[in-house]
Amino acid sequence: MFFKEYFNQFVATAITIVVFVVLRYLINKVINKVAQQANIGNSRKGLVRKYIDYLAFALSLIIIVSIWGIKPEQLFLFISSVLTVIGVAFFAQWSILSNVTAGIILFFSFPFKIGDKIRLLDKDFPIEARIVEIQSFYTLLRTEQGEEISIPNNLLLQKGVEILSKG
Repeated sequence: MFFKEYFNQFVATAITIVVFVVLRYLINKVINKVAQQANIGNSRKGLVRKYIDYLAFALSLIIIVSIWGIKPEQLFLFISSVLTVIGVAFFAQWSILSNVTAGIILFFSFPFKIGDKIRLLDKDFPIEARIVEIQSFYTLLRTEQGEEISIPNNLLLQKGVEILSKG
């Protein structure tokens, strides 16, 4: 009786889950291909994969909730309330959000990669070093003197970066 009454919702939920799994598989294949072509490390690849998985899961959850009869007005009110709270929290931590966003941009645009020797064009503190690792929040550089310097990813997008040699 229960199954007959909600048969359409069960089918739509199953289709949504299948689409989510297939999309997740295809997106992960694309990320792996981009990472391999750009010679990007597993840690960066894993972070981008995790962010995209979270987004896809959230969208699937919203679709499933709407399939089961929550009114769109209620759903949008709930989502806008949650996003407002998250937005306020992220605004307080804007530098973290900007560094994560910059890390994702660096992943997909790959203007430089691990092993490249770069010069950060900063008039107050110019840096010439080799890229050791690119994480979600920062990039680790090593100078010729052996010093390790971590630079927030958003600075790599804001400042001029000269690529001296490819790794």
